Amino acid sequence: MKGTHPMTEHSNPAVPAAAKEPSGAAKQFGDFAPGLVGFTDEVLFGQVWERPDLSPRDRSLVTVAALTTSGNTGQLPYHLGLAKRNGVTEAELIEAITHLAFYAGWPRAMSAMAVAKQVFSGNQDD
Repeated sequence: MKGTHPMTEHSNPAVPAAAKEPSGAAKQFGDFAPGLVGFTDEVLFGQVWERPDLSPRDRSLVTVAALTTSGNTGQLPYHLGLAKRNGVTEAELIEAITHLAFYAGWPRAMSAMAVAKQVFSGNQDD
């Protein structure tokens, strides 16, 4: 699976240089923060997300839960979309956020649910 994550396809040496598209991190930060881009692409998505002991589906569910519980909704649109691409259903994501209300707090769950509603209704790109 190495090199198959949407954020790291550009780093796959089997892909010709002309065909490589910049990652989301590279598009967002480019030359402004190359160190952060490198860690995001090569370590987080190139190594951590590729570890075999959690499936991409489970890793996505854990990530959505972590973002929800920490109140970091800025990254939720991307990760909700990735979770869906990794096989987590909208119903499962809604249920997970609902469940987290009891552990992370109502305001965090409500904020995450507002993001999920926007993403799932197509009002925001995932």
